[in-house]
This record gives sequence, C-alpha cells and structure tokens, in this order.
Amino acid sequence: MDDNARPHRENIVDECLQSEDITSMDWQVYSPDLNPMEHVWDILGRRIATRQPPPTCLTELQRALLDEWCNFPQG
Repeated sequence: MDDNARPHRENIVDECLQSEDITSMDWQVYSPDLNPMEHVWDILGRRIATRQPPPTCLTELQRALLDEWCNFPQG
C-alpha cells in the first residue's frame, strides 16, 4: 500500500513491484491516517504559527518547537 506520494509513483518503483509480483493497495493521496505523526506536525505547526512574536530565526524556531513539544498533551 502507498499514499500515491510522488516518490511512490516513480517508474522504477512500479517496475520493481511488478518484477517481484507485488500488488499495491491504492490509498488517498497524502492520507494523514497512514501516518499519525502528520497530525503531530500539524498541531505543532499551528501552535508555532500563533506565537507572538513569531520565531524569526532557526534558533528561536528550535526553542519554540521544544517548548511546544514539552507542553504537548500525552494521551
């Protein structure tokens, strides 16, 4: 199974799967249900976007992400 992401749609991937007689299941493009971590990144991104003032450099962004990660609900 794959999510139809561009790397999964390359000809070489299709050829390899066919040569190994592997059939794949179709899924929605970029389905967040396939990867729960996508939900986590979405929440972190939204929290960072609402910070005032927003991070203006990589160091501030790293600190903000760590801060939000530490405050992330565990359950």
